[in-house]
Amino acid sequence: MRKNNRPYALKWLSNRIVRFYTRHFLKPQFDTCGRGLQVVSPWSVSVFGSRIHLGRCVHIISARNNPVQFTCWSGKQSQGEIHVGDNVLISPGARIASNVGIRIGDNSMLAANVYISDSDWHGLYNRTRPFRCSKPVTLGNNVWIGDSAIVCKGVTIGDNSVVGAGSVVAKDVPANVVVAGNPAKVVKSLNPNRKMLTRASLFRNPEHYYRNQDQLDKYVMGDNGWWNWLRSVFFPNQRD
Repeated sequence: MRKNNRPYALKWLSNRIVRFYTRHFLKPQFDTCGRGLQVVSPWSVSVFGSRIHLGRCVHIISARNNPVQFTCWSGKQSQGEIHVGDNVLISPGARIASNVGIRIGDNSMLAANVYISDSDWHGLYNRTRPFRCSKPVTLGNNVWIGDSAIVCKGVTIGDNSVVGAGSVVAKDVPANVVVAGNPAKVVKSLNPNRKMLTRASLFRNPEHYYRNQDQLDKYVMGDNGWWNWLRSVFFPNQRD
């Protein structure tokens, strides 16, 4: 559909169901989780393993055909661990897989289909034993990882830096730069003295933010009627 014909009451009910599922079924799968967790399609999020921690006001946008995945593997000599900071955005298809440790800083954004892994999972010459080649990954605060980018083991990305879409990051990235390519290289520097708005500004008052979102839904969908919505479901036309 090109247009959302749902009545506001239906969207309100849908939001309540999503929040109930998130609170009672998804949130308990994390070892710790701060308040303000907001998830789109929470039933499609995959959580495997322990030691997975979420900060405050984390936003996860998942989808049935493109789920978000958190995976922590454990072996005889290692245990994966994932720490996601405050106000982080995680988009559809993002995969975060840990064997020793992945830390994502506050206000960071992961675009669709990003893959972050702290392990090669198998060695070049011994491919029968997993977890042999692992090093922690650290993303600083306010890092932006572009669509389909890959962040490899042992990488540290500095504060405010941006990774271009489709890039493969195999070496450390300094703060306040843009990197792109395979392997990723610095293509632009950011001015560290210039004021930068981060996702923290959205959630200084989380209740106010969520109330505004609800008011926006009511404004956009307030004129949608039940009969027109039912008609669009069973007998759609070009205007829908």
